[in-house]
Amino acid sequence: MHPPKKNTKKVGDKGEQIAVDFLKTNNYKILERNFRSGKSEIDIIGKKKDFIIFFEVKSRSQHQNNNPGDLLSNAQQNRIVNAAHDYIVEKDLDLEARFDLIVVLLDKSNSVEHIEDAFYATR
Repeated sequence: MHPPKKNTKKVGDKGEQIAVDFLKTNNYKILERNFRSGKSEIDIIGKKKDFIIFFEVKSRSQHQNNNPGDLLSNAQQNRIVNAAHDYIVEKDLDLEARFDLIVVLLDKSNSVEHIEDAFYATR
């Protein structure tokens, strides 16, 4: 049985806020949250040095294997890449792009695992 959507959204929102706080603490500039392009969404878009980084945030209530391939299907990766392309074109950016994954463990520690270059654009 799946948890109600409302509860899932609350968990996701909490995880995203923890991720944003983590990124700011680590000197990332947050450019946008929940950027939508068509049916695709990018959780967080940030910048650090000469990189634009597209972050997918996964919130978990218990520790799980954090292999990026297990957390993001190829279809999800493709949707993120396509939305990232749209963002870059819309904002007329000339920066190197990176796709990172942030896994937030929602427990007493609210630990954050930041996986840089979790996947690559194959467009």
